[in-house]
Amino acid sequence: MTRFAGGPADSPGFLLWRTTLRWQRSVADALGPLGLTHVQFVLLACAWWLNKQGQQPNQVTIAAQAATDVKMTSEVLRRLESRGLVERRPDTRDTRAKVIVVTDAGAALALRAFKVVEDADAAFFGDASVPLMEELRRLANFGVEATSDSAGGAGDVQPAGTDREAG
Repeated sequence: MTRFAGGPADSPGFLLWRTTLRWQRSVADALGPLGLTHVQFVLLACAWWLNKQGQQPNQVTIAAQAATDVKMTSEVLRRLESRGLVERRPDTRDTRAKVIVVTDAGAALALRAFKVVEDADAAFFGDASVPLMEELRRLANFGVEATSDSAGGAGDVQPAGTDREAG
């Protein structure tokens, strides 16, 4: 017997599952005309952001930023590289690794994709209230020890402009 007498509609986990699937579908639909999958967009966006911050990330750093599997990240980055959106360059700090650099074409596509994803988010979430954003951050951080990594990756999720060490 479940503790949710009203069935799945009373289960927060089920509601989050359904909401996530619908949100992912709306983002995928928005990105389709740009020729990007959702995961390609996320990894391109993370690489772009890290490059913009002056970093030269490798695939492990990008995977941590995106909270994705390293092997899957590698496969997706190869696909982005084959399309000329990113380049893999030798890492001067570790000869076994490659740094990921977003090309001009990749940066241009990322900027276009940011707009369509932000529009899709606005259509899906409406005017996301401060309490909703705070709750989403709380849930995103649930069970994750706060880190002080500069990538803002697999550690805590902080709003823009906050001191990561304070949280």
